[in-house]
Parts: sequence; structure tokens; C-alpha cells
Amino acid sequence: MTIHIGAKPGDIAQTVLMPGDPYRAKWAAETFLTAPRLVNEVRGMLGFTGTWRGNEVTIHGSGMGMPSLSIYANELIRDYGAKTLIRIGSCGGMQNSVGIRDVIVAMTASSVSTPSRGIFRELNFAPCADWSLLRAAVTAAEAKGVTTHVGGIYSADVFYDERPDLNEQMTRHGILGVEMEAAELYNVAARHGVRALAVLTVSDHLLTGEALPSEDREKSFGDMVEIALESAFA
Repeated sequence: MTIHIGAKPGDIAQTVLMPGDPYRAKWAAETFLTAPRLVNEVRGMLGFTGTWRGNEVTIHGSGMGMPSLSIYANELIRDYGAKTLIRIGSCGGMQNSVGIRDVIVAMTASSVSTPSRGIFRELNFAPCADWSLLRAAVTAAEAKGVTTHVGGIYSADVFYDERPDLNEQMTRHGILGVEMEAAELYNVAARHGVRALAVLTVSDHLLTGEALPSEDREKSFGDMVEIALESAFA
């Protein structure tokens, strides 16, 4: 066990799906995994391990924001041997071509800063997804008939953003959507030589003001979880 994860040796699978919300981790584990068991609840950050089509999978919350995700990603990789980490979460659309319920597969993740910034110092490192995971996720999404976009996203430091000028530049430069965790996940994965990907459901839109009704979220998020699982074991 670690400071933040109370799982025992062998409790964490090599493949880990990471939603921000620990209760979404619980829902996803109970919905998609066979015989899920609770392996962590330290600080209320729930983690479950079960199987999917005979493959062992852990679904573990990351919390909100890059500093929180960085803690869990580092410990999952360093102390529990995780080899594939896939963020599953919601995001805000930033292009008119991106619709509510669409799925974004993040090729790159731009940011103002990340917890890894102290390592890179003057270097503007470009964190990106693992190609094999990205390719498999797109194939899985297309097979399901889910409208999918592949490209850059923006990992923000704050939820209550007061930088309309920055958002305008993100949109101008083709950024598909905004969330708060993927850039650091990609940084940590690159540092440790493991695979990482972010598969995101567009739940609201910065340009149109649209938002996904709460009653429709479960089905849309379900598509995202299935795409992530398919990509992990393609």
C-alpha cells in the first residue's frame, strides 16, 4: 500500500481506467466488470478490480485536476506496476464541429502548466497519447457508430475559467475540447515508459452553451468506457 492507495500487492491490474469521479469508478466497475471488488477507499478515492472478457482491469478514481491525478498515476505505475492508464471522463467542446455526446480521443494535451513543469523548466514538452491505444480507440468507436474526433485537447488548471482570450486562441488553433487531467497523465506515462490515453465524452459546449441532460449521461459515458476497454485489449 502507498500513502494514498490502500490496495494490497496484486490488487491492482496492469490496465487501469481512471475517471475523475470515484463514484463514476464505482458505477463503471459494477456495470462493465465481472466480479468487481473494492481495492481502495483511502480518502474516499474508490478503486475496483475485476475482469472484462477475462482480462483483469482496475477502475480507479483520479480526483479533479492534474495535481490529484499525478499522485494516483505515479503511485499506480511506480508501486503497483500499472502499464496502461486510460482516462475516461467528460469534457467541454471547443469546436462547432464537435457535438454533445461525441467522443474525443486526445492525441495531444496542451496546458498552461502541469505538476511536471518543474522537471521540464524552460522546455515546452508536448505530451501525447500512446499510438497503439489511440488507433485502437478510434477503431472501437467507429465500430460502435459513435461520432469520434481525434486531435488536441486543452487540460486546464481551473474549472471556473476567466480567460476568454485564451479559450478563443484554443478554439482558433483547433483544440477540440477542454478538461483538467490528461496533460499530466501523458507526462507521467512518458516519464515511466507506460501507455496512456484519454477518451472523453463531450458533456457541454463552450461555444453553444449546450449541456448533456443528466438522464442521458449514463448511456453516453457507457460508450466511452466500452471504447476504453476495447482499446486496452485490442
